[in-house]
Amino acid sequence: MQISKLFTYSFDPNVGPIDRVFRVVSGAALAIAPWVGVITVPSVIAIIMTVFGAAWFVTGAVSRCGMYYMLGLSSKKA
Repeated sequence: MQISKLFTYSFDPNVGPIDRVFRVVSGAALAIAPWVGVITVPSVIAIIMTVFGAAWFVTGAVSRCGMYYMLGLSSKKA
């Protein structure tokens, strides 16, 4: 494992199709929910939820997860 690859996103896709759909849908929901009135939370929590939701969404959209890479995992079929 080369940590430097994490910063260039040059590692192979490691998020499978079912995992991708889950990440995109749940990431979007997590990022949007506090701003559209679905839930009521303090502003700081809303910002934290948005950041984590956006990151979750992006890992699904690009099919690459840095945490999976560091742990040597993959949900993508070979």
